Amino acid sequence: MTRRDDDSGDNDTTSGPGPIVDPRDTDPFGAFKAAQKQRWASFVAFEMLTTPVAARLVRFVGVAPGQRWLDVACGTGVVAVTAARQGACVTGLDLTPDLLVRAREHAAIGGVSIDWHEGDVEALPFGDGTFDVVVSEFGHIFAPRPAVALAEMLRVLRRGGTIAFASWPPELFMGRMFALAAQYQPPPDPAPAPPAAWGDPAIVRERLGEAVQDVGFDRGRMHTPALSPAHYRIRAEQTSAAIARLVETLAATDPDRLDRFRRDYDALTAEYFGGNVVRQDFLLTRATKR
Repeated sequence: MTRRDDDSGDNDTTSGPGPIVDPRDTDPFGAFKAAQKQRWASFVAFEMLTTPVAARLVRFVGVAPGQRWLDVACGTGVVAVTAARQGACVTGLDLTPDLLVRAREHAAIGGVSIDWHEGDVEALPFGDGTFDVVVSEFGHIFAPRPAVALAEMLRVLRRGGTIAFASWPPELFMGRMFALAAQYQPPPDPAPAPPAAWGDPAIVRERLGEAVQDVGFDRGRMHTPALSPAHYRIRAEQTSAAIARLVETLAATDPDRLDRFRRDYDALTAEYFGGNVVRQDFLLTRATKR
């Protein structure tokens, strides 16, 4: 694996077995991914909220100096930088170029060198068994085909290596929020898998199957500051691409339905609101590749 300095100015998409093919040419979810590529640029507003979770995930895995890590759907690089500062040799990959720009800035500030790639978790541009650790913090869960994404993550992981990720349980706030938003929009065709399914330990065990051993779980909680449930929702409308798109659509087509969505959103948030924070519980998963 080749490592490049953050300041090289390259997009670092030339390493690996070959050029990245435009997924819209061969992938039934190509249009979906092209839209996601643009919409996830707004995630920058959330990066400080996920930074403590990054430390929790890295600690859950454990870092050995010189280990080869891949941070899948790395976003602004909070996991990648955290692991690199502890001595890992890190590669970060994300679908959205704007997030990689921010990730490079974080790496430079943190004084670490990370190999950044623009790419798709369902078509990782790396050779078999390249990495000792493959991680994802709330990222791979948005891949539309879990079996494809997981097969790729395990393919690039060496035997005896660790796969680990953070996800949102379906029965808690974020999982319920995904389900609520889905009720107010027409089902996409083809339909991606629901991201919150990755937060169900039974489903995770089934998906990992016999490819891994020593599956372990842990739970944690992220606190998002807010003055009220309505404050939280308004910020989501301004910074969450999925919510912003839904609100824009409903405002143009059915204002009454938009009002109902906002009331339902505030009511859901209120169940997890207190002390000027919204409680967002997450699941950590860790396993060893056979």
